[in-house]
Amino acid sequence: MTKTTTSAPVLGIRALNRATLDRQLLLRRSGLSAKAAVGHLLGLQAQNVKPPYYALAARLDGFTPEALSELMADREVVRIVTMRSTIHTHTAEDCLTLRPLVQPARDRELTNFRKGLVGVDLDRLAVLARELVEAEPRTMKELREALLVEWPDADPQALAIAARCRLPLVQVTPRGLWGRSGQVALTTAEHWLGRPAEPAPTPDATVLRYLAAFGPASVKDMQTWAGLTRLRDAFERLRPRLRTFRDENGVELFDLPDAPRPAEDTPAPPRFLPEFDNLLLSHADRTRVVPKEYWGRSWQGNQAYCTLLVDGFLAGVWKLTADALVVEPFDRLTKAQREDVTAEGERMLATLHPGTPYDIRFGTVVAR
Repeated sequence: MTKTTTSAPVLGIRALNRATLDRQLLLRRSGLSAKAAVGHLLGLQAQNVKPPYYALAARLDGFTPEALSELMADREVVRIVTMRSTIHTHTAEDCLTLRPLVQPARDRELTNFRKGLVGVDLDRLAVLARELVEAEPRTMKELREALLVEWPDADPQALAIAARCRLPLVQVTPRGLWGRSGQVALTTAEHWLGRPAEPAPTPDATVLRYLAAFGPASVKDMQTWAGLTRLRDAFERLRPRLRTFRDENGVELFDLPDAPRPAEDTPAPPRFLPEFDNLLLSHADRTRVVPKEYWGRSWQGNQAYCTLLVDGFLAGVWKLTADALVVEPFDRLTKAQREDVTAEGERMLATLHPGTPYDIRFGTVVAR
């Protein structure tokens, strides 16, 4: 630990929590437009169709699902595999730049499928796959079958994954539209957006954007978010422009000098978040949002649950049944907390499911 690190101010868990919630637009709802919010947050986790809508409903004042759906229909935001090899909803501008930035991670991912790609010319595969999906959007099944004609001895799944890793493939609408989602069909980002890919942004520029949305943060935090390695040099180049802190374990944290760092006793209203919300996935040390005793409680096997924040921290899971919003806390809530959670649930339902007669029920406290 350097002298600079040891002399840096310490930010406790609650201070980190409040700062992160503020950057994530979760401490108070923001008046940003849906497009501006997607850009500020550097995209929204979108493994399924509905999570981006729930993510914005928790963050924006006056949000309606049509606001995001119309952006998708107008090709101003798209669904594409980027960070951590997962599907994100990005602005068109970020789609054309962030995807090139994380291309090294997609190249590494491809090595996991090399046994199924013996004898496959990956450059030729990329050319052929581009011709196929730009002629007309293709499903992964259609892409597998078409590529298998050229390489009959290869693993079909590996061929399709190779195309996804080598090319910036976006999911075309109606997939992703609120209430109208169809099957996944793919074409290239350049073809769908009608313009070429941009040069990848410098890591330095992306560090600054990451800190604005997720800071204060360590180098490992950003590497976890991006699925990239070797970002230390970018932070070091930026060090003269940044403030440094350390967490309670002595880990060095970087931040923008003028970024908000609210007092740790700042009220944090309950929030209903979708499964895999970026708030819970974008730091190496997630204790700023996820108490240690609740680690692993927001998913079971491959099934992820929608999550509930109370006082800024993960406090339970929730689900919509045919007739109710069912809240399952990890511990007992006070009467005041239950009232606040109910009010927030009513607001979420009115935003995303207006006119639908859902009850709000508190399920059995999920055992530790």
